[in-house]
Amino acid sequence: MPPVELDFPRACQAPLPREFFSRPSPLVARELLGCWMVRRLGDQELRVRISETEAYLGPSDPASHAYRGLTPRNAPMFGIAGTAYVYFVYGMHHCFNVVTGEDGDPQAILVRGAVGRTPEEQVALRGPALLCRALGIDLSCNGLDLCHPGASPIWFESGNGRRVPVLVTPRVGVKDPSRMRFLVAPQPGRRDFASKKERAPKGSLH
Repeated sequence: MPPVELDFPRACQAPLPREFFSRPSPLVARELLGCWMVRRLGDQELRVRISETEAYLGPSDPASHAYRGLTPRNAPMFGIAGTAYVYFVYGMHHCFNVVTGEDGDPQAILVRGAVGRTPEEQVALRGPALLCRALGIDLSCNGLDLCHPGASPIWFESGNGRRVPVLVTPRVGVKDPSRMRFLVAPQPGRRDFASKKERAPKGSLH
């Protein structure tokens, strides 16, 4: 499926520096809500506003890909904060993660959802698979340094200090009941974030 032709506003906010990501994953996952994710495809820049994330703690977290140690697949997780970790699941879906924490501590956050606009309507990208399809993210993005806007085809920008109401729940498809899934809470009358509740699609596991 080709990327959705999104016509998002140019936020022109400050790029998020490496220091933003060099913190515990639950903190980064919460504070990334409301920020912009920017994807450059050729001469086009697609922008979405992050609406849902999940935090993973690394070797101490049975739900994390880093739980059993370093492997060829999870190697980006052991790199510097602000590195992209993209993996392919169920033979059909890509999932996009950002490495967080200090060097060598393989924490990460899964970007589960975002909101943007086409010329005709608001678009809610619910679930990591749909997000990756819409932004043209695949394994070629694995290992990208996300802290060099323009040099990297993916980066993040500040939400300009804008605070959003946050809903915290257990992660999707994970037995551990720890509350490490962060969503922008529905707001009546607000159209800048999706408010419709939907069941998470298959293939959303970290």
